[in-house]
Amino acid sequence: MKNLKFGSKIVFIINSLVAFLLLVSYVLPYIPPKSFATLSVLSLSVPLLILLNVIFFIYWLLRVKKQLILSLVVLLLGWNYISSMYKFSSSKNIEDADNISVMSFNVRLFNKFEWLPSKTVKEEIINLIKSEQPDLLCLQEYRTGDPIVLDGYYNYNAFPVDRTVKWGQAIYSKFPIVNSGSLEFPNTYNNGIFVDIVKQKDTIRLYTLHLQSSGIQTDVENLKKETSGNLFKQVGSTFKRQQDQVELFLEHKSKSPHKAIVTGDFNNTAYSYIYKEIKGDDLVDAFEEAGNGFGKTYDFKFFPLRIDFILAHKDFAVNGFKTFEDRLSDHYPIKAILKLH
Repeated sequence: MKNLKFGSKIVFIINSLVAFLLLVSYVLPYIPPKSFATLSVLSLSVPLLILLNVIFFIYWLLRVKKQLILSLVVLLLGWNYISSMYKFSSSKNIEDADNISVMSFNVRLFNKFEWLPSKTVKEEIINLIKSEQPDLLCLQEYRTGDPIVLDGYYNYNAFPVDRTVKWGQAIYSKFPIVNSGSLEFPNTYNNGIFVDIVKQKDTIRLYTLHLQSSGIQTDVENLKKETSGNLFKQVGSTFKRQQDQVELFLEHKSKSPHKAIVTGDFNNTAYSYIYKEIKGDDLVDAFEEAGNGFGKTYDFKFFPLRIDFILAHKDFAVNGFKTFEDRLSDHYPIKAILKLH
């Protein structure tokens, strides 16, 4: 570093800080938010930290400086993080008569409060579903008081405990539903629901979860009004509540004898304790198995956020995955193609 000019020394100091933060983030999936809530918030910035380290690596590479080693080593140590953020391979698309298509989408109340200028959002969502014809469809922030009708589907939807809330979640299935229920998260409008569906001789448990949201508006103008201290406090508190919700979910899932598919809006990233606990040792991430590109599922202006997931039991082969670009909500729909071995 002593051979660097003053400006380059400043750049390397910033580079070192960014590399250190990314390195610290590698341990976040193993730290419960209840133990260290403030640190767990760092998981949201992992995509940005990865991109910054890539930029620093390219910067030093173009200048032919050995300082490139710092970001290179940190990036290589977290290669799984990079592959979770961006898939360099093209999407799989394996046709098989035994495939099951699973679609998940946070529909944001079908644009009830006109966040989007279009007046036909609900109709466009229905048209998308009819076009894709998923075998299993999971919808979060579904308006239970204004249901959608889909021919050829069984369906189950559930309100949260508070019956004054007219939204919840819904599952539609082309296969018979033989069991269903709701996971009631305490002191919140969020919840999880499940169904057991029968495909030929197999019974499959399908969950869709809508975990606690921070309630922070993510557009630039609203973020400017928030102090960093308030952001950390609010997001940290949210992650603690998510931990409680995940613990309830895992207890429920442990009592099921069936192989599971877990979908939903986790309101957290693939670099978090929350995601690691839900995924466990028995589920695989359909995007990581068969997706491509960034896999962005949330409309956040600064960097690609993937907070909506389709996880399937490891006995499922993932034969395809798609992230849709249709802007019909603040989330983007996702669909996985699965085959049970």
